[in-house]
Amino acid sequence: MRQRLLWKLLIGHIVPVFGGIAYMVWREIHRAAAAYYEAIGSSPGASLEAHHRFLDAIRYDLIWGAVATLALTLLVMYLVTRWVLRPLFQITAITRKVADGNYSERVNVVSRYEVGRLADAFNHMADNLEKIERLRKNMVADIAHELRTPLTNLRGYLEGLSDAVIPPSRETFRMLEQEVLRLVHLVEDLQQLARADAARAFLDRQELSLHELLGQILELYRPNFQEKEIRVQWRLEPGSELVTADRDKLLQAIRNLADNAWKYTPRGGMVTISARRSTHGVRTVFANSGAMIGEKDIPFLFERFYRADRSRSRDAGGAGIGLAIVKELIEAHGGTVGAESDEQGTRVWFTLPG
Repeated sequence: MRQRLLWKLLIGHIVPVFGGIAYMVWREIHRAAAAYYEAIGSSPGASLEAHHRFLDAIRYDLIWGAVATLALTLLVMYLVTRWVLRPLFQITAITRKVADGNYSERVNVVSRYEVGRLADAFNHMADNLEKIERLRKNMVADIAHELRTPLTNLRGYLEGLSDAVIPPSRETFRMLEQEVLRLVHLVEDLQQLARADAARAFLDRQELSLHELLGQILELYRPNFQEKEIRVQWRLEPGSELVTADRDKLLQAIRNLADNAWKYTPRGGMVTISARRSTHGVRTVFANSGAMIGEKDIPFLFERFYRADRSRSRDAGGAGIGLAIVKELIEAHGGTVGAESDEQGTRVWFTLPG
């Protein structure tokens, strides 16, 4: 049976006290009784005096035995408590560092029980906080990078127009309009991400036809696929049609996956959309042919502003928000998302419970 902190503390109190008292009582009674019987045997008339000496010896030895036992108990409890609370002292000190923004410190786990599990939980929390802080800094840097290019272009063209260096032609204004639209699209992406973060509190769940929603979005993207000569293949298994979800949010997730598949499928490639029901729910997969994504990049595909190919521009590869929105929306429904990639292409999937 696994030891518990309560039992450790109880044993730390009981064993020294009980053991010390029992030993002292047994030893002193044994010694005093031997002297008592020896005195009675050698001088029968002195039995009353020997009896009193016997009782005085017992009282004296019990008092000193109790004092010695108390001292031993305090020593053992001090050592046990210090050993048990050592991780708590570390957690207290490291918590102050975490509060000051230092997420690199970790607690040294010295136990497998309550305090050890607390230290493990604290280390796990520190790992997540460090990861979130790193993602936050990366997100701020990525947003600044995404904003800098169109703003720099706008500034350059506006200064050129103001100084009459660039003629106010239709092409110039069209170029300025495109840069403004880039900023508008980025802001819209950020707004969608903010709404996805709050999706858990505003879900209008209802029974929906997943097949119908998939067909609706793919019909919307039909011109895009036709422009790149991309073939679309369907593999919708029986029993995978009905799901319980928020219609608008599920449509947004499917649209982002369709947009992702269209952007990253090469011309003349293929996109396969499949759905099947399993014990975990309904799993929908968007598979597209194309270049393989590195294994080290797969775990970060659903992170905000992450792009496996950092050299891609925003026009070619987006801002890296689409899959992050999918993750937030699907997890708001209690589902899961994932991705895998090999020589045959990339598969991005989500599972809705049901």
